[in-house]
Amino acid sequence: MRSSLFHHTEPQGEPGSFQLVNPRMLKVDLAGSGGFFYAKQGSMVAYQGDVDFAYEGAGGMTKLFKKAFTGEGMSLMKVSGSGDVFLAQDADEVFVLYLENESVTVSGSNILAFESTLTWDINRVQGASVLSGGLFNTTFTGTGALAVTAYGTPVVLEVDEPTYVDMQSVVLWSTTLTSTVRKTAKLGAAIGRGSGEAYQLGLTGQGIVVVQASEGHPLPNQG
Repeated sequence: MRSSLFHHTEPQGEPGSFQLVNPRMLKVDLAGSGGFFYAKQGSMVAYQGDVDFAYEGAGGMTKLFKKAFTGEGMSLMKVSGSGDVFLAQDADEVFVLYLENESVTVSGSNILAFESTLTWDINRVQGASVLSGGLFNTTFTGTGALAVTAYGTPVVLEVDEPTYVDMQSVVLWSTTLTSTVRKTAKLGAAIGRGSGEAYQLGLTGQGIVVVQASEGHPLPNQG
């Protein structure tokens, strides 16, 4: 059998590695990963070998409470066993970050999978008040791989001057940055992309922020 389809075979990676099969799919080799990792619930599209998937909730009672209160966080599954696991989310683009004894703050909706060597917690965005609501994100710390998704090809901005980002478009940012929340008048289509956003994330200091080319997936048509 011949076809250009067969150009899309899986790559061979190192044991335990997080590796992109293509721009929209992640392969995780469980060998050498400590025998398990964490992934967004429902993100598995295929696996080979003896693999077990266990519901992990929000990562413990404290995080479950934070998730319920803030609306931030992830429904996780613990993936263990031996073999290869393939993950994707709505055909979003996938990117792998390798943290080396460092931290990064990520929007919960953009998290696909991460190694068990990383610790994480849900935190209120610095400078956010209760009135600005929903401004919570997840901070990862340690050494290990973290896979994130983006709906629309992202851009990495160097924050060398005050930078303001739509809260629905931000994917992640350096924890070395100082954050504030900026309120603007609701001017309808004049602000953002027409949804009348009232708050933007302001970042200052030295670091990066990753911004996707959208405000997230469109809501289902309720009509």
